[in-house]
Amino acid sequence: MAAVAPAAAYLGDPVESPPSDGISRVIFSRTSDLLLAASWDKNLHLYDASTRLPRASFSHHAPLLDCCFESDGTVYAAGLDGQIKRYDTQTTTSAVLGTHSAAVQSLAYIPEKGVLLTGSWDQSLKAWDPRAPPGQNCTAVVSLPGKVYGMSAGSERLVVATSGRHILIYDIRKLVGGAAGEALEQHRESSLKYQTRSVAVYTDGRGYAVGSVEGRVAMEFFDAADAQANKYAFKCHRRNEGGKDVVYPVHSITFHGGYGTFATGGGDGVICIWDGENKKRLSQTARYPSSVASMCFSRSGEMLAVASSYAYEQGERDHPADAIYIRAVQDAEVRPKARKAA
Repeated sequence: MAAVAPAAAYLGDPVESPPSDGISRVIFSRTSDLLLAASWDKNLHLYDASTRLPRASFSHHAPLLDCCFESDGTVYAAGLDGQIKRYDTQTTTSAVLGTHSAAVQSLAYIPEKGVLLTGSWDQSLKAWDPRAPPGQNCTAVVSLPGKVYGMSAGSERLVVATSGRHILIYDIRKLVGGAAGEALEQHRESSLKYQTRSVAVYTDGRGYAVGSVEGRVAMEFFDAADAQANKYAFKCHRRNEGGKDVVYPVHSITFHGGYGTFATGGGDGVICIWDGENKKRLSQTARYPSSVASMCFSRSGEMLAVASSYAYEQGERDHPADAIYIRAVQDAEVRPKARKAA
């Protein structure tokens, strides 16, 4: 993909009272401008993105690896201790929804079904019904071929990326509808040669993007015919440093809800916005102070939350303080640009 727009210098405005340790996830509410952040500081942080002020903080017993919204009043978080906790944002009370036997890497709430899906390093995928009594709320357990490294849900399909470069595609309706044993539609090997670092389902639900630790993104399709004819991969998040080409992991991929274009964030501290349909890079930000560990577009697509947080790509070393930026998104940065006729 060739660049078509100059780098933008604007990084956004930092939130007040950011997490004090590595930020693993930022995610917007589907219905408001509330923003959740999971962190290695063992706290779940809730912000009002429109004011950049903190709204609440919820404590956990271990570093958190992921979080998600059920609604503005109810949120979930999970991490290294294997506990999945459900929090009431109004009363700040919490309850343990369930557990895995190892760290929980990924969460996905399915609003149409009222079910939470969790993927763990214990090589399992579980479905939970928060409305059911404790002890009876785990509605499905699916064994996986490796540790979960990433997970993304569309309206009909769930994509789970595990160790060993496995990509598993599930029918959500069967997974949460009592037919979990028949839910697996496809079991693929990643088309990228190196370990999967991020995955995101397309806005239109036709496929998914997967990013690797080796600075590449693959664009894949669920339909077998589309997969063979239209899939492709491209290089990104690379820098020339001291005359050498240094490659960084693609930590985060997030799709714009309105246009279906998408952003990638890397260990180089840069965000690139892409038009996957026309195979173009639309824009690129200036470098953030640290790695772009996680990103998320707001419901309107007018804001982008960016977690600038060192992800230890180069081992233990001094690094800038963790921060969350709220970046105003310009329409020209995310609007697709059709190819010119030959």
